[in-house]
Amino acid sequence: MQSFGLADPWRLSALVAVLSNIVSNVPAALALKPFIPPLADAHRAWLVVAMSSTLAGNFTLIGSVANLIVAEQARAAGSPISFFAYFKVGLPLTLVTLAFGTVWLAWT
Repeated sequence: MQSFGLADPWRLSALVAVLSNIVSNVPAALALKPFIPPLADAHRAWLVVAMSSTLAGNFTLIGSVANLIVAEQARAAGSPISFFAYFKVGLPLTLVTLAFGTVWLAWT
């Protein structure tokens, strides 16, 4: 992880965000478990992983199981939510919240 520069909160946040949307947020955090303790500031790295995996779940409809549950309930109630309708809101929301969270954690 050191060779990838993931001690940097920005790089770690980006990796977690991508992984969270490939395998979902909880598995992404669990997959990183063995790689975080050796980092120079493991405490901050865990905070970045927690923040990024949670907020990145808002990026796409499949980014979090909770999103899928809500979408299924909306469909059953007669108000389906398409992938692209969700993405139009999820994209800017996720980018703004991830940027704010990473700035906050990088400066503290």
